[in-house]
Amino acid sequence: MTKKLSITDQLIIDHCPNGVEYIQLGELEDKRMVKLGRGNVISKVDILETPGNYPVYSSSALGKGEIGRYGKYMFEDERISWSIDGGGKFFFRPASKYSITNVSGWLKNQDESKINTKYLYYALTNEWTTKVFDYTHKAHPSVIRLEYTIPIPPLVVQEEIVKILDNFTELEAELEAELEARKKQYAHYRFELLTFGKDISLFDLDKVASFMNGKGHEKHIDENGKYVVVNSKFVSTDGKIRKYSAKQISPVKVNDVLMVMSDLPNGKALAKCFFVNENDKYTLNQRICALTVKKDNELYPKFLFYILSRNKQLLKYDSGADQTNLRKDDILKIKIPIPALTEQKRIVSILDKFDALVNNISVGLPAELAARRQQYGYYRNKLLTFKKYAKQ
Repeated sequence: MTKKLSITDQLIIDHCPNGVEYIQLGELEDKRMVKLGRGNVISKVDILETPGNYPVYSSSALGKGEIGRYGKYMFEDERISWSIDGGGKFFFRPASKYSITNVSGWLKNQDESKINTKYLYYALTNEWTTKVFDYTHKAHPSVIRLEYTIPIPPLVVQEEIVKILDNFTELEAELEAELEARKKQYAHYRFELLTFGKDISLFDLDKVASFMNGKGHEKHIDENGKYVVVNSKFVSTDGKIRKYSAKQISPVKVNDVLMVMSDLPNGKALAKCFFVNENDKYTLNQRICALTVKKDNELYPKFLFYILSRNKQLLKYDSGADQTNLRKDDILKIKIPIPALTEQKRIVSILDKFDALVNNISVGLPAELAARRQQYGYYRNKLLTFKKYAKQ
């Protein structure tokens, strides 16, 4: 029995049987088919002084990259933006009023008769997954001109691919929305469990835990390295694993609590904590500290992890205007409630279960979302891989 061709395969046979031309992004710009640029300097102070409802997108690779709402706007058309300082991740910006800061780039499609903007976004994203941008190799427009080579099939093929990938994206968004609702529920119960009455003793953190700061070592990153580098976005702004090439510069121990000490204005990483399990091999950069419980027969380390993560006593230092850098003294002087050890372990047991439901990629919604993303990545790569056209 002859296998029935997909719509995409049939379109390729009909419209580009001899293959598809791959064109470097810089060549597309030279041919005036696209235009690349950078955003404007827009500070948190600017946003506070000129309030409005127009989104401002910056270098963050989290969520949609929005850092606030502004009373002015730069664009109102369809574009692609990417994070120069945030790992080079691409975002599709539909036609609306918005702004892009100077730590992000933008791309404008100038030839809609030959290129579908959403197709170009998917093609760039697919290739981005194979690249690494870091502190020394940033995704400036002049850099990505040479980094990306894009297959450009006929417009009808591009539009069919966009239709398929949009469906995948929509299904993924539904799972993400459901998971976000579950996380809000978890945050509510976490707050309830970690709120204590006046009968619970409070201790300064420095009385119950010791402090160690990480060190800078971005120049020694090696994909074959032994230790995972923990930085302010854990593991990096684009989610790709970075490993240190040689010895562990900032050694961490089992049951240590790692904390983010530095974050962008109104970011969501400040005071975020990570718990070191038995098989974890981490090394810290200078934006991370490690806290070690002094007496684990009085303070359960995992309980300290839940108490410290995004602790309001530390979040108060976030001014919303500049990058926040927590000092050692800021961290060690906060007050820690210490109920009976049995109560600490009971609370940890409950929160571990909640945490697994919303964060563990091997169970529940996170597992389903991870599987969907893997499937999506596979089909995206398959749809965007063509036989190369050989010029006669």
